[in-house]
Amino acid sequence: MTPANRTPVRVGVFGLLGSGNLGNDGSLEAVLGYLRAEHPEADVDALCGGPEVVTARYGIPATRLHWYQGEYRTASRAGAIAGKGLGKLVDPVRTAAWVRRHDVVIVPGMGVLEATLPLRPWGFPYSLFLLSASGRLFGTRVALVGVGAAPIGNRATRALVRWSARLAGYRSYRDSLSRDAMRAMGVDTARDEVYPDLAFALPTPPASGPDKLSVPPGPVCVGVMDFHGGDDDRARAEEIHRRYLDGTTRFVRALVEDGRPVRLLTGDECDRPVVAAILDAVDSPLVTAAEAASLADLMKETAAADAVVATRYHNLVCALKVGTPTLALSYAAKSDALMDRMGLAAYCHPAREVDADRLLEQFRALEEQSAELRRTLAERNLAAARQLEYQFTALTAALFPAADHAHALREAE
Repeated sequence: MTPANRTPVRVGVFGLLGSGNLGNDGSLEAVLGYLRAEHPEADVDALCGGPEVVTARYGIPATRLHWYQGEYRTASRAGAIAGKGLGKLVDPVRTAAWVRRHDVVIVPGMGVLEATLPLRPWGFPYSLFLLSASGRLFGTRVALVGVGAAPIGNRATRALVRWSARLAGYRSYRDSLSRDAMRAMGVDTARDEVYPDLAFALPTPPASGPDKLSVPPGPVCVGVMDFHGGDDDRARAEEIHRRYLDGTTRFVRALVEDGRPVRLLTGDECDRPVVAAILDAVDSPLVTAAEAASLADLMKETAAADAVVATRYHNLVCALKVGTPTLALSYAAKSDALMDRMGLAAYCHPAREVDADRLLEQFRALEEQSAELRRTLAERNLAAARQLEYQFTALTAALFPAADHAHALREAE
């Protein structure tokens, strides 16, 4: 309990949370689990993309990230353009007022320092800069915890991301590539650490899948994505999407022709049209779509499969965390880094150039090594759990020094 003479620490969480991306919400869930276990006295609320969802799902007060609710919709009419413009003037005041009310603000995971998917500088990068700048102005500790970063071509986006990181009071990354990218942008990373993705701290569902040695082979989960390339691929976005969709559809059809049940997974609301297109093209009762509302749901789906082929980063995390042999349709270096960390570097396939025949060859090789890969994943998951314990200990020391000191005293007694 909080002593009577000390007010609770006011903690804010910030990001595109509650907006339909399961990976972002999973990172939030991991941080809330840490706060509730280690700092139950903390008074927690959010500034986020989907406040109603965050409040309903996680039971914390939440405020909308942007004054203009259509911030992430394309503005084509005069009213929408004016609304977005006005929002850029209102949001600095709103963000500063929110930050000022807190002792600590945590940005939980997410690829907030990258542009591996299409991104405008005056969208989320601007919001993140406002957060870090407000924290520095008012003395609120801003922590970028287990975040992703990558080289950024657009100069304005790169500048906003660089200053967001520089002004933050604490930084840690989900892979070494992220730390290297920030160092290359001119951020002093000498004290920044690398830990596994925060989602590895979430509870693992109990095993409920079929006998992995059963014959015939069991179901395959295929995680799809509304993939159009990255921020530098805008000119050929539709071509990239068509190639991705065609190759993935052909792969699913080949699995069905082998008699394999296929379970289609998503990681964001925007992925649903891809699922619909594959279901329409393959038209088989062996192909079904999962209705996952959280990373816990995704973990249950992937735990019940014999193997997983997935594109979205947190689809991969879920499959690897439950120990299911996984093949990555890799769209960014972060996917390759994750697969390498978990001992499956050989099982990556480029999402920009999906070759269904080659993918099927890789998939069969994956299944041939299934037993060995499951043992490898079990070992790597134990290591990830230990490393995340260090992450949360370091976070307490950096953000809650009074609580960390009290804990040390209790341990010494």
